[in-house]
Amino acid sequence: MISDVLAEAKDKMHKSVEAAKDEFSNVRTGRANPALFQKILVDYYGTPTPLGQLAGMNNPEARTLVITPYDKGALKEIERAIVNAPNLGANVGNDGILIRATLPELTEERRKEFVKIVRAKGEDAKISIRNIRRKAKDDLDALTEVGDDEIARGEKELEAVTKAHIDAIDDALKKKEAELLEV
Repeated sequence: MISDVLAEAKDKMHKSVEAAKDEFSNVRTGRANPALFQKILVDYYGTPTPLGQLAGMNNPEARTLVITPYDKGALKEIERAIVNAPNLGANVGNDGILIRATLPELTEERRKEFVKIVRAKGEDAKISIRNIRRKAKDDLDALTEVGDDEIARGEKELEAVTKAHIDAIDDALKKKEAELLEV
């Protein structure tokens, strides 16, 4: 029973760490990365659809991304969604077949803004992990058919797992900050 609670908590914490890393990858550095554009929601015939499902993307140059829509009728909506995307600031050009999005050079001030955004996302992920820990601790406390010593050991193991996952988020955060501040 204790092992089930701990296994579920570990799994959920691991998913939170992966989600945080995914969020970090969506904050841009100096390069145009297709991952930045994957989750931009486009109003596709009245339905918000991720750009990754509507178009192919490649980056021929460091700060340029070429977006080729699968449906040419969605070209204007894709262009509008990219222009309105927060924290991107891309200059968009449309030639009727594909879209070229050029990301501006990052200034030091803009880099610091992105570091703040990444730190906020990291803190959200840590809060998520702490909430998972709280739920698992409540589940452990609710177990009545096991002894207090076993529950105490389970709680110690839960704390160790929580610390390991929070450290993983901190490591990913440090890497992303170093990547953002690199000129």
